[in-house]
Amino acid sequence: MNAEQRIIVPLDVPDEQSAIALVEQLPQVVWWKVGLELFTSTGPKILEVLKSRQKRIFLDLKFHDIPNTVAGACRSAASYGVDLLTIHAASGNDALKAATEAAQEGATQAGVKPPKLIAITLLTSISIKQLAFDLKIPLELPEYALEMALLAQEAGFDGAVCSPQEVAQLRQTCGDDFLLVCPGVRPTWAEKGDQKRSLTPAQAIKAGADYLVIGRPITTATEPELAWKRISEELSTVA
Repeated sequence: MNAEQRIIVPLDVPDEQSAIALVEQLPQVVWWKVGLELFTSTGPKILEVLKSRQKRIFLDLKFHDIPNTVAGACRSAASYGVDLLTIHAASGNDALKAATEAAQEGATQAGVKPPKLIAITLLTSISIKQLAFDLKIPLELPEYALEMALLAQEAGFDGAVCSPQEVAQLRQTCGDDFLLVCPGVRPTWAEKGDQKRSLTPAQAIKAGADYLVIGRPITTATEPELAWKRISEELSTVA
């Protein structure tokens, strides 16, 4: 996998028109992430737009519900033919197992390749302090992220989302075949924003990440194409 194929750019925009404008502004981007804001606005129509342009899709809806509801959502989402799909590991073992079965069913019924299921370990906006004091979870943050990843792996998931700071431990424990997707990646020249647990793109790849989700450093740059190129060049030395 070359450097450019490791970068997933989020379409964190409010409508289809804005999304298409961003895709056209960055024609060399292979991977796009569709999250809650855009999907709620456009529904699956935006996925059709991306597929018609031969783009790969990370459908990041972070399902988190009872097993039956998670299964139904995964069955529907799998029918779209997306590449990656996220579910919160904290939904629990039953929901994760139901998700794996339902995603296969939905893809088979639609005649498409099933998505890789990726577990959310812990949102990258959550700090060590917030995990303990707001969420009342007594584990250390790296340990909690690892436990969530292992729970998902045991349920048959293909990978996990984690911050760059947890990726080395997850890679070592979960093995080379477990996909690790890292948001919260920030080049040294970009603002960190609301990301609490960050590394540079090169550091994240060296630590064991497969894919990097990089949004604002590219999409809000004065020249997005130049920012994309700069990050790709930085990664080509390590990827």
